[in-house]
Amino acid sequence: MSEAIIRVAAVQMQPAFRDRDGNLARCLDLIRTAAGEGATLIVLPECALSGYAFSSLAEAEPFCETIPGPGTDTIVETCQRLNVHVVIGMLERSGRGCHNAAVLLGPSGLIGTYRKLHLPYLGVDRFLEKGDSPPAVFETGVGRIGVGICYDVMFPEHARVLALEGADVLALPTNWPEQREHIPEHVVPARAAENRIFVVAANRVGIERGTRFIGTSVIAHCAKGALLARGTADEEGILYADLNLAEARDKHVVIAPGEFEFNLVRDRRPELYGRIVEPPAES
Repeated sequence: MSEAIIRVAAVQMQPAFRDRDGNLARCLDLIRTAAGEGATLIVLPECALSGYAFSSLAEAEPFCETIPGPGTDTIVETCQRLNVHVVIGMLERSGRGCHNAAVLLGPSGLIGTYRKLHLPYLGVDRFLEKGDSPPAVFETGVGRIGVGICYDVMFPEHARVLALEGADVLALPTNWPEQREHIPEHVVPARAAENRIFVVAANRVGIERGTRFIGTSVIAHCAKGALLARGTADEEGILYADLNLAEARDKHVVIAPGEFEFNLVRDRRPELYGRIVEPPAES
């Protein structure tokens, strides 16, 4: 990585339901706009190419595509021309079925694929396969990037694993609906502060099959969880922030030397946390 300070963008948009080609063209336009403002890491929403409110797997399957595939190949071409990295949510078809996925793409091509680990009983997630790989961090020219999707952020273990794996930034494509307003306001800042990583959460807006999505995309600072940027509840737009990655990499916090210091990695007591990794009891 040539610089410790990067400009990130969270793209808040309204995907058109079941309009893959139109959504892809719109995403490319928004990527170009963000790149024109100097962003080198650009995060777009969950299911940005398809929409989310499918009523069955059969209805969703035509909008699932392989990774790599035509959609990712097209976005990679734009990444190469603009020298940017992009995280975007999409529906993936694999040998194991269909997944809610997010891809990290850059000038070098497809860098990584993440499959949503935690699936709520909502929208297309009701019909998809869960991800089965641990959260991973991808080394890129714009820092160490971890990826999650929407509901994943409600599980603190997910962000903690990424922090322990060295993530500077958690890129979080989302589709937060009504009654989840507390997540961008409180949960995202908490994940940033408790792990000392930046969080770039890109949510969608608009109404899809009766579900209203709340926008409120946020970029949270790694130290106190303070919101560096916040989107509106109902308008498209792009949020920007300049991140000093050195702040995320320094887990040793000194408030008063020799009097008030802490380290969010060193001070953990994992030998006492065994209950966290026990499987849930049968219901």
